[in-house]
Amino acid sequence: MSTETSEKNNVDPYFQALFADRIGGASYGKDTEIYKFEKIKRAKRKALSDHPGRKLLDFGIGENDSMADSRVREVMNQEVNKTENRGYADNGIAEYKEAAARFMKRHFDVSLDPATQINHSIGSKPAYAMLPACFINPGDVTMMTVPGYPVAGTHTRYYGGEVFKLPLLAENGFLPDLDSVPDDIYRRTKMLVLNYPNSPTGATATREFYEKVVALAKAKQFIVVQDAAHIMLSFDGPPLSFLQTPGAIDVGVEVHSMSKGYDMIGWRMGFVCGHERIVSAFADVKDNSDSGQFMAIQKAAAAALDDDSIPTRIQAKYKRRLEKLVASLKRCGFDCNVPGGTYFLYAKSPSGTEGGETFAKAEDATRHLIEQFGIVTVPWDDAGSFLRFSVTYVADTEAEEDALMQETEKRLGDAGLVWNK
Repeated sequence: MSTETSEKNNVDPYFQALFADRIGGASYGKDTEIYKFEKIKRAKRKALSDHPGRKLLDFGIGENDSMADSRVREVMNQEVNKTENRGYADNGIAEYKEAAARFMKRHFDVSLDPATQINHSIGSKPAYAMLPACFINPGDVTMMTVPGYPVAGTHTRYYGGEVFKLPLLAENGFLPDLDSVPDDIYRRTKMLVLNYPNSPTGATATREFYEKVVALAKAKQFIVVQDAAHIMLSFDGPPLSFLQTPGAIDVGVEVHSMSKGYDMIGWRMGFVCGHERIVSAFADVKDNSDSGQFMAIQKAAAAALDDDSIPTRIQAKYKRRLEKLVASLKRCGFDCNVPGGTYFLYAKSPSGTEGGETFAKAEDATRHLIEQFGIVTVPWDDAGSFLRFSVTYVADTEAEEDALMQETEKRLGDAGLVWNK
């Protein structure tokens, strides 16, 4: 029987029982659960079908709307034609590591040896996939904040480890309550994964919080991995690096990305920096996972890191857009403020409408707003019900931004949203 015939007759392929348990084992590919972002896609398709003349106002897109700076693209254009850039980059070129070291010194007064304390990554996502391989054995624990980016947790489970979730609650300033963690969890914890400025809550960490994390890591014997992808999009003060904390370099690493603060989302560049032994372990796993990012991209990224006008301009743009969005949402009944960082606004989800609609969770509110009003948000129900608005919508001018806000405010006004007290 051919593969085509087998699939048509719903007969499992001979290798169905061979799939690893970590991805579902013999049940792989049979899960009928519809995931959040697929539900959003379906709601968007329905909205466009039911209202073909109505434009979607898409606040769900979580990626920069602009191309990389023209100066960065020009460096790329030059480097892509150089013979010396054609080969494998393996664990990275000195030029990018040295630029990363200059960046850390200039912005955070953190001194790092580019040869031993920095290693490039093909974007930050692979770093979170690889770092658990350095530490997690069966039964070990990775503590992670929720809501948040799940990759380190997924790979922790791949290695037989467990994930202990630390809910981010508004009453705690969206910082994890580390005092509530049971001693048994601390005894088995190998890694604590943090993310500040935080996606999706927009919260920023404090120096006091990082000092507590460093003290706990030393006392409880675990390492810290701080996700700094949005660090250059800090609005409530100068960007704060975990590695600025006294003793932080003794307990962990920070992972930086070129995506958010440099408009280089598709270029896939980032770096891991901090304790040289952890960086070395990451580099060893990486050496057995990929052969490095294209050298021309590394050189263009190095030029970006050396140009502080780029993140300054991007930060100003997204702060301006967030201020406009907050003003509009407040007039429609939302209780929200400009976040400490990121280009996300995390707002308490409405509980229903004046017309009698009720929303048991944020996912219901999201679907209603998409299908009935053409407004796209991302729901989070991990620690309370919240909607995430992203200001990465496409608008070439401030006048277009203002027009989008006016239309958003009009549609939300028509929605008649209400919130439980």
